Amino acid sequence: MNRFKTAVAQDSPQIGLWQALANPYTAEICAGAGFDWLLIDAEHGPNDLPLVLQQLQAVESSDTEAVVRLPCGDAALIKQYLDIGARTLLIPMVESASQASNIVAATRYPPRGVRGVGSAIGRASRWNRAPDYLHTAEQDICLLLQVESIAGMDACSEIAATDGVDGVFIGPSDLAAALGHLGHPGHHDVQTAIESMLTNILAAGKAAGTLAADETLARKYLNAGMQFVAVGTDVTILARGAEALAQKFNGATKSTPSSPAGDGVY
Repeated sequence: MNRFKTAVAQDSPQIGLWQALANPYTAEICAGAGFDWLLIDAEHGPNDLPLVLQQLQAVESSDTEAVVRLPCGDAALIKQYLDIGARTLLIPMVESASQASNIVAATRYPPRGVRGVGSAIGRASRWNRAPDYLHTAEQDICLLLQVESIAGMDACSEIAATDGVDGVFIGPSDLAAALGHLGHPGHHDVQTAIESMLTNILAAGKAAGTLAADETLARKYLNAGMQFVAVGTDVTILARGAEALAQKFNGATKSTPSSPAGDGVY
């Protein structure tokens, strides 16, 4: 079963790492590092369906759950990503309960939804080798919806309460921009909004999460009750680590981002 889905439902905090390098080799490395989940980013990362498939295969043998963020909530895309074996999905820019309901329907087979039936050629069903996949698939699918706009913030309670939604991910960078604080997700106004949304999500009985590359913010969110928090990105680890090593040997004084936004808070 989906360990991530089970853990967040049991209120067990899950620590994640963002994957934006779009490479199965680096995904495999990160999968063995001890994180509970890895986010394979097909929205902002240079990923496509075959590349995501390769990363799912690279992560599969580890104890880390792969979460895939799609470019959008299109039903055809959701079908494709589910068929290649992505069972925990993060859908960005959700702004209403009706949109949430449509996304849920895209993850369910008829008559409960609109997902097309292609299990005979799908990796998710192990090419019809998985017993009763068509009737049990939705039990293993974990659906996370990303709220990151004013409209989404206003509808957060209704989005979280939607049947079939397992969790709500708060996108701090887009939310900061929407609130007039572009590049400053740590701003008081943004943090106040996040705290309010967190209260609403938990009140609906759903899991809440976010990405916070700033350690202080990450620990704050975990202590406040968020069940899944990504604490960094593969790009940031490589970029800052490479810069630090170069500076040790050549005395470079290149400026490096110091704000959470610069470290990839999406």
